[in-house]
Amino acid sequence: MIKKTLLYFLVAGSFFNLNTYAQDDLSYKLPPKEIADLLLAKPTPSISMDGKAEWILFSERNSYPSVEELALPEYRIAGLRLNPNNFAPSRQIFVNNFSLKNFKTGQTFQIAGLPQPLLAGNASWNPSENKIAFTNTTQKGVDLYLIDVATKKATKINKQYLNVVLGSGITWLNDQTILYRTITQPASAAPQKPLKPKGPTVQLSLGKAAPSATFQDLIKTPFDESLFEFFGTSQLVKNINGVETPVGKPAIYNSVSLSPDKKYMLVNTIRKPFSYLVTAGGFPTTVSIQDLTGKTVKVIAELPSREGTPSGYDNTQNVPRSFDWRDDEAATITWAKPLDGGLIKAEVPFHDAVYSLSAPFTGSEEELFKTTTRFRGIQWGDANLALVVEGLRSKQTTKTSRYNPTTGALEELYNRNQTDAYGDLGSPVTTKNKFDRQVITLVDNNTKILMNNTTGASEKGDLPFLSKFDLATKKNEIIWRCPAGTYEFVSEVLDPNKMVLLTRRESQKMVPNYYIKNLILKIADVPVTNFTNPYPGLEGISKEKVFYKRADGIDLTGDLYLPKGYDKAKDGPLPTLIWAYPREFNSAADAAQVRGSENRFTTLSWGSPIFWATRGYAVLDNAEMPIVAQGDKRPNDTFVEQLKQNAEAAIGKLSGMGVGDKNRMAVGGHSYGAFMTANLLAHTNLFAAGIARSGAYNRTLTPFGFQNEERTYWQAPQLYYEMSPFSYADKIKTPILLIHGDSDDNPGTFPINSERLFAAIKGAGGTVRFTFLPYEAHSYRGRENLLHMLWEQDTWLETYVKNKK
Repeated sequence: MIKKTLLYFLVAGSFFNLNTYAQDDLSYKLPPKEIADLLLAKPTPSISMDGKAEWILFSERNSYPSVEELALPEYRIAGLRLNPNNFAPSRQIFVNNFSLKNFKTGQTFQIAGLPQPLLAGNASWNPSENKIAFTNTTQKGVDLYLIDVATKKATKINKQYLNVVLGSGITWLNDQTILYRTITQPASAAPQKPLKPKGPTVQLSLGKAAPSATFQDLIKTPFDESLFEFFGTSQLVKNINGVETPVGKPAIYNSVSLSPDKKYMLVNTIRKPFSYLVTAGGFPTTVSIQDLTGKTVKVIAELPSREGTPSGYDNTQNVPRSFDWRDDEAATITWAKPLDGGLIKAEVPFHDAVYSLSAPFTGSEEELFKTTTRFRGIQWGDANLALVVEGLRSKQTTKTSRYNPTTGALEELYNRNQTDAYGDLGSPVTTKNKFDRQVITLVDNNTKILMNNTTGASEKGDLPFLSKFDLATKKNEIIWRCPAGTYEFVSEVLDPNKMVLLTRRESQKMVPNYYIKNLILKIADVPVTNFTNPYPGLEGISKEKVFYKRADGIDLTGDLYLPKGYDKAKDGPLPTLIWAYPREFNSAADAAQVRGSENRFTTLSWGSPIFWATRGYAVLDNAEMPIVAQGDKRPNDTFVEQLKQNAEAAIGKLSGMGVGDKNRMAVGGHSYGAFMTANLLAHTNLFAAGIARSGAYNRTLTPFGFQNEERTYWQAPQLYYEMSPFSYADKIKTPILLIHGDSDDNPGTFPINSERLFAAIKGAGGTVRFTFLPYEAHSYRGRENLLHMLWEQDTWLETYVKNKK
């Protein structure tokens, strides 16, 4: 034990040489022990309760896999990352233990027969909730297991390995029958890359516009096409009590959805030619109705590649979309189609129409209704009620209307700006109907919709609530709201008539746990779980929601964390880390709204800045960085100017409180937050150092739009230049730490962004360090990589902020 501890501090104490060259080969380092212990704390289990509130399934996970696990074989094709040995995604987070608790007796049971090691996922209850299906991924393939709740035993039920490359696709047909997809050939039969290709890879455009987002991992060669076809092809199978029966023929199944009466399937299959510009989700597809033998009843649509989708966030292809089953009828499909040719700027009274077709699917489609903006979806209730959602991303608007399927009437119920958190009513509570489908819950003699808002934004911070929306008066009545001093939300409405709820409650000092609450009987809440604090190292650290204004009067907030035992009078201003992520707003009022709650229990993810509250820093997390449309300008037209105002306001607040040393301030962020960080260092001298993880720094590499900017590079070249910190790399003299995963899969944040920014800053004589994390995607996962990342950040802050010379 003594040797292990000594080794830890010897390795952890090996600070890098600040004159190190970029090509130096460093071994993995460890951050200070207080940070490492917090990162590696075992997460609290997740829970799933049956509808009778009798059994609870606990799913436990480890903290992070090793880098060695990330280094397993991987193909990157068609926007997918898959393991060529087991027909499964290569980067998954697995459950490593299941247990069952009987809520009535309080007894907890371990599950017998679980495979070892357990790498489980996709757990789902059967209709009667007496069995639970889950997948288990091995190095050779994916198996399907059933947990019998009565016997507390797991049993493997598949004969052939599953193919989950394009989704798990596990569907309960009834209590004894499951539909899923299996492999058609062993992995060893995969195409082998020829030493000599058949010829060059050629792409052609004949004058038709085909703007495309900057997707990663696309098909690049004919060999990639053959790999995608091999690994994407699967056989649909029906398993009845362990007996597998093929359904239809092998195909590249994109999705398979059962009709409510379970007599038909809505099947979406991918067909050739495969695209080199978009991911598998945008390939040509065939949408059809099939019976349970796999026989095609009707082909609904032959959809083209999405390569031709017009640029602009509210534009769409001029083809049918959003195919789905109507939940309140036996077998009726619905879909939408644009009435404006797919171009939202077209001056037409209605932009979309929604259609339906019912079994036996031999008649003509029926138009249900039209929408004045872009249709987004339907939530079904019964023959007299459905909720239709439409809106415009470019205008940040959303509208919900009541649709009466019997009369065809469409009536607006409420609308709001999507960024208006205070105006969010929440989501309708749902219950199962006779088809075992989730439909809208009506209460008070079917006159009101029960609404659940798990955020409940307010001027006092987030206070989740449960409410009743009156369909006649269009008014919303809150019937329960989280009490002040805590953060509690309704996880599930177990009985809408008796108002029995499952809630999750926490506070700054109270670990999140689940409770049964009865709003009518008003008896004492009954604890369901008793989770303990996984982060004892954070005990004593204070949290406060701070409020301040920027120069133009917009109200801002942030979550301030201060070290344990900190005394402002005795200890004075602290070195400070400000962590943020910019957001665009069309409304200054929305930008000024309070978000978050100081009453939440502090939990840590790998990317959190809160670690440094244990290292003597003041940490301002979730610092608001709104970018607001001003006058007739769009938000990004004054992006840099507003970033500066936001940063100045935050620094002024912390230094004015006496807790932050304005001469020892660092700023950091991930992704768009990294983009923000580089811009602040390029255009201001407000900070002592910056940390930028996995950002995009040259906007010309995302020419068809980025984040919420829908103008293309050719429409606004000056904007793209001015918003790119790469354009001002010679101005970045403040020390900046760049970190990037070498396998970043996020559209736009290609690793070349950090490579080129590092080279530019270095070439201009700036102080910069670039750390490339092996095998990491946009979100990091490898244990050794994460520990090293935290060491890099800690050492950078200690050198250039806390001990700034």
